[in-house]
Amino acid sequence: MSISFASFQIAPSTGAAVIALLSFVALALGEVPGLKLNRAAIAMIGAGAVLVFGVLTLQQAERMIDLSTLILLFSMMVINAVLELSGFFTWVGEVVIEQANAPTTLLALVVVAAGVLSMLFLNDPVCVMLTPLVCGVVLRLRRDPLPYLIALACASNVGSVATITGNPQNILIGASSGIGYLYWLARLGPVAAVGMGIVFAVVWLLYPREFRAGQLPAAPTMTAPHHQGAAMTLAQAEATIYASTLRKSLIVIALMLVAFLVGVNVTVASFIAACAILVGRRFESARILSLVDWPLLVMFAGLFVVTGALEVTGVSAQLFELAKPLAFASTASLALVTAILSNLISNVPAVLLFRPLVPQFADPTQAWLTLAAASALAGNLTLIGSVANLIVAEQAGKFGIKLTFMAYLKPGSIITALTLIAAVLLLG
Repeated sequence: MSISFASFQIAPSTGAAVIALLSFVALALGEVPGLKLNRAAIAMIGAGAVLVFGVLTLQQAERMIDLSTLILLFSMMVINAVLELSGFFTWVGEVVIEQANAPTTLLALVVVAAGVLSMLFLNDPVCVMLTPLVCGVVLRLRRDPLPYLIALACASNVGSVATITGNPQNILIGASSGIGYLYWLARLGPVAAVGMGIVFAVVWLLYPREFRAGQLPAAPTMTAPHHQGAAMTLAQAEATIYASTLRKSLIVIALMLVAFLVGVNVTVASFIAACAILVGRRFESARILSLVDWPLLVMFAGLFVVTGALEVTGVSAQLFELAKPLAFASTASLALVTAILSNLISNVPAVLLFRPLVPQFADPTQAWLTLAAASALAGNLTLIGSVANLIVAEQAGKFGIKLTFMAYLKPGSIITALTLIAAVLLLG
């Protein structure tokens, strides 16, 4: 049973707009004052309001939920969970540590590791696993941890641009656009590669005292540094590497990537890979599934309903007319609007707002790619611009390292501006 907006003499389009606005503001804040709600709960309540006030029927709401996107996102989370448990990220961290012989080399390896891993897997889990490793190394070497942590966060955002599976909004765009994995990689891979170079250069230039030093000491063993709060996090860094499980997982992932490249549907290929990777004797499936980010899936489902209400009631069409003069003017203007909107309401809601509008562009494929690049790169603007940034700051705090908003702002804003310009030039 629903309460129609007609009872209050309010048009459904107005109701949909009000519900969406309140939901997006709460999502941007990350909370509702006086209430203990996370972003998943906020999106869920927004979807509930759409139903309660009769903006959409239950059947319409069901049709708004993009199951393909949710399955792809879930599948990548399962794959990441098995990689985490099998010690893959620990192994990568150890390789980075062994190869680093100077501060500049260590910075380059952090950027490459974070960027490349985020191309292949979701960037948020990459930051969860690499941050403790980076913190442990730089503290033991008595280096300034901030430039390496900023590089890690920014490189993970930039690297995620390259593929459909790099971040949640790319998964959404890939499922909505029908763009092939290989075509996406060919167009946005160069954007990510140039962006990673920009991250390295900006951080290197802004921290001259850190990167004008000579050789580093011998690669440290992964023992707990004498730093308050480090012990619990370092336990993650010392996770056991299960070689047989890791080999099997990497074979499955390699086959999945081959399937992507030869044109198999990305959702189908990733779901089959997730099913295959679950079959094993080392880890309980319940343990693997407990590492899935269920709140993120709930948030997506709720936002599908909230933004679907905007589409059904005609609000999206009105937004299209308002955005047309600026967003449709050029690739640069679309990138700018996307970047601003992504920082105002977060990148996933921004992409969902654009989703019904993009097919009306003269070149929808170009618009989809611009939307993907700008929404991800915009996350580097501030410390709260992306979940990856917040993960790095939160994990670093466990080591007693304070990555503050202001410390991040200067390199983050410069990196955002330069990478957006590079993206516009490369996408043409």
